[in-house]
Amino acid sequence: MKLQEGLFLVVIFCLSYTVLVKGQHQPRKDCQTKCGNVAIEYPFGISSGCYYPGNESFSITCKDDRPHVLRLIEVKNFYHRGQIQVLLNGSSSCNDAQGNEILGSYDFRLDDLSLSANNKFTVVGCNVLGVVGTSGMDDYVTGCMSVCNVPPAKNGKCDGVGCCRTNVSLPLDYTYKFASFRIPNMTSVHKFNPCTYAFLVEDDKFIFSSLEDLKNLRNVEKFPVSLDWSIGNQTCEQAGNTSICGGNSTCSDSTTRSGYICTCNQGFDGNPYILDGCQDINECTTSNSDHKHNCSDPKTCRNRDGGFDCKCRSGYRLDTTTMSCKRKEFGWAMILLVTTIVFLVILLGVSFIQHRLRRRKDTELRQKFFEKNGGGMLIQRLSGAGPSNADVKIFTEEGMKEATNGYDESRILGQGGQGTVYKGILPDNSVVAIKKARLGDRSQVEQFINEVLVLSQINHRNVVKLLGCCLETEVPLLVYEFINSGTLFDHLHGSLFDSSLTWEHRLRIAVEVAGTLAYLHSSASIPIIHRDVKTANILLDDNLTAKVADFGASRLIPMDQEQLTTMVQGTLGYLDPEYYNTGLLNEKSDVYSFGVVLMELLSGQKALCFERLETSKHLVSYFLSSMKENKLHEIIDGQVMNEYNQREIQEAARIALECTRLMGEERPRMKDVAAELEALRAKTTKHKWSDQFPKEVEHLLGVQILSAQGDTSSTGYDSIKNVAILDIEAGR
Repeated sequence: MKLQEGLFLVVIFCLSYTVLVKGQHQPRKDCQTKCGNVAIEYPFGISSGCYYPGNESFSITCKDDRPHVLRLIEVKNFYHRGQIQVLLNGSSSCNDAQGNEILGSYDFRLDDLSLSANNKFTVVGCNVLGVVGTSGMDDYVTGCMSVCNVPPAKNGKCDGVGCCRTNVSLPLDYTYKFASFRIPNMTSVHKFNPCTYAFLVEDDKFIFSSLEDLKNLRNVEKFPVSLDWSIGNQTCEQAGNTSICGGNSTCSDSTTRSGYICTCNQGFDGNPYILDGCQDINECTTSNSDHKHNCSDPKTCRNRDGGFDCKCRSGYRLDTTTMSCKRKEFGWAMILLVTTIVFLVILLGVSFIQHRLRRRKDTELRQKFFEKNGGGMLIQRLSGAGPSNADVKIFTEEGMKEATNGYDESRILGQGGQGTVYKGILPDNSVVAIKKARLGDRSQVEQFINEVLVLSQINHRNVVKLLGCCLETEVPLLVYEFINSGTLFDHLHGSLFDSSLTWEHRLRIAVEVAGTLAYLHSSASIPIIHRDVKTANILLDDNLTAKVADFGASRLIPMDQEQLTTMVQGTLGYLDPEYYNTGLLNEKSDVYSFGVVLMELLSGQKALCFERLETSKHLVSYFLSSMKENKLHEIIDGQVMNEYNQREIQEAARIALECTRLMGEERPRMKDVAAELEALRAKTTKHKWSDQFPKEVEHLLGVQILSAQGDTSSTGYDSIKNVAILDIEAGR
């Protein structure tokens, strides 16, 4: 049963699709298209689905091989312009042998069709009055009168003598009737005019003959009448896309009634009411004089859609007056035109060659810069074996210019020893930071390449992500993720931000930086020494999360070495004194620099300040003397210390002093520093929470004591330290 229902729906869909195309009703493919010798074209049709729906006036009945509209009225011709020609009977009234008048009339109904303006109501006879009107003669009536006493001598004029005619305009949806009858008390003329006639006929389709028509009207029973029709009741604008006008046709509002009609465009012929009904007329071959070409020489005619062209051979031009080809006359104007065209072609050719040479030169220069900036080595290193940051992208020079708006000064974010940093906007609307080395400083170029190689080995959440680089410029460019909240130096000492970092913020930043350095030293695929750790190289995002940046001075330490001998490089105030004196670089150099950063976080003072006393210009010396004199509270930032965190701050100060010992071997490893700071942070969090929820903490401490009695093999510090170490090692 379900299968039968499915097949029924498919059949209905297929039938609907054949009838409706793009929302426009179209006839079925199997419609009968002829009735006798008369062609039946849409919107008219013989059976359901073959004529335009909703208007039974378009339904044609084929009876005795003759088409009938409204079932009774015979159709002689169909016209696409909104008319049909039908045959209507006439009415006659005749006198018998005794002179008595036998009256006759004819009635008909047009429904949704209407009489065209070119029809005439015509009366033939002498001393006769003809009338036409609606049924009952009370709504509409008109007519004319014809008089004569003897047969008129004039022949062919219907001017009231033997014949009269008048215009008629009948309302829709009525039954109409016309009749003729003698005018009483006038001279009898039935001997030469036994009958009078009244009928509707198209203008110029009936020519009156007084000698024949007054006697017998030439035995004509039906007369050709033109009827108007249109599609629907809407205008073309109202119908819009629902109009049934097909391709290469034009919709126009009916001028005689509501609705619209369709006509084929100029140069096309056919039925405009079906999709592909209007076809191109080949004016070059058609025998129809209305559409034939007017080229003087048929050989020059070239057909095209909607028209034709008369094409003259080379050296001749078309004279549009006679549509004939005449030989071209080359004058000074033509010579000037040809000379101008040749000059422009030469100019364009020279410009094109110069443009190609300039582009080749630019390409060679970009390739030269790419090789000079270590592009080949960089690609080899990035594509070689071993772990690396696979997201590093090589940008083009044009892309960098567009991103920085031509390195506009308004896009500069900052300038420093490593170069200038611009704000850039990539085609996908992502915001990036673009760092450009200083022009002519080869050491800066080497540091840029070094930074790419170093960052290609790093994938850590607290390291500024390197997105790519551009090596096609005279100096290389590095593209980083954009961190929009400035540096830690700006937050501690700058004027752009309020120094509103709380103790919890500062301790968390210290933990994040320490964990990052510990990862670089111990957990990276190749150990990395940053060599320029300072607050200006620590960026903060919207959540004040630390991002370590600027790896231009960094060095990769081979696995079989613990230190490198290099040229001393760093920033005064943060530079390891042992490295400065010996030139031996190891991970303890970063430990010293981090200790200075930790002191800045605690004190809110700069690492090197010449406004302080001679012995206190260096923050490490200032911090050490304050600790020895038990005056630590005097240099701690006022926004940091309170009555609850004094012990934690002293512990952090102790860690900072251990990190800044003169001898590198006496300093702790970054891994241990990170663990201690993480433990200190956990303790600070616990104290702060216990102050807010003392009862809950007391309950949890009781649970922990019971747990400790069951397992005495671990301690709280070791557990925290182990968690911190695992967190550091999970950085990559």
